[in-house]
Amino acid sequence: MVKWLDVFCPPSTVHRQPFTKVYQAKPTYHSKIYRDFRAIDGSEWRTVVRFYEEFEKDIRVLDFPEYFELLQAYAKALFEIGAYEKYLLMVDVVIEASVDNNIKFFKGEDVFHQLLFKKAASFYHTHELGKAEYILRELLRIDPFDGSSALFLKKCLRKTQPAFLRNARAAAILLFLFSALLICIEVLVIRNFYHQYTHLMEVSRNSVFFSGFALLAGSDLYHRGRTGKEVDDFVAAIRRKKRKQSI
Repeated sequence: MVKWLDVFCPPSTVHRQPFTKVYQAKPTYHSKIYRDFRAIDGSEWRTVVRFYEEFEKDIRVLDFPEYFELLQAYAKALFEIGAYEKYLLMVDVVIEASVDNNIKFFKGEDVFHQLLFKKAASFYHTHELGKAEYILRELLRIDPFDGSSALFLKKCLRKTQPAFLRNARAAAILLFLFSALLICIEVLVIRNFYHQYTHLMEVSRNSVFFSGFALLAGSDLYHRGRTGKEVDDFVAAIRRKKRKQSI
């Protein structure tokens, strides 16, 4: 079992067995709650959320096939309406239910990839970038050809602000303020009393302003390039490792 699973499911509750089952349960009878749920338009996310929360006690005692379908639909609906905090509370419940019943695929989707990718996205939207980064790296360790996780990891890393980027932005702001000060001096003093220095002041304040702009843009471009290379190198290293293991 890959080590990252323990982060999302308490070790005492995880059955460590291969995830190979494709969930295709077909009970001959469906409960009224399930039938009412299936009458809801699948894209009516808020209706799904209200339905689940209204009948949660009854849903929890349904047969597992019905319970699991409603549970994963509720979690998906929470994510779709942007209720990321609630999704983070429910996603581990869905993962545990999947593990306990050895479910890898549900309705044609890889259960764990979908749940964990959305969990990373929820952490991203709630500004917990470190947790989002960790999950995405683990997904890439499992599948280094997962382009979506690689792109999202780059986005997470770009949103972080390392010390050099914060310092560069602070310096750029100071240069912009200094440029504004020079403009005030030019307008109030130089143009009125020292006409001979007007050109020099224009050159000076323009130079200061564009220096600030160059510092701001340059530091951002460097940060984007560095994070992109970091992810590319990370993915390439995992691919090499997997190729060696397959030999």
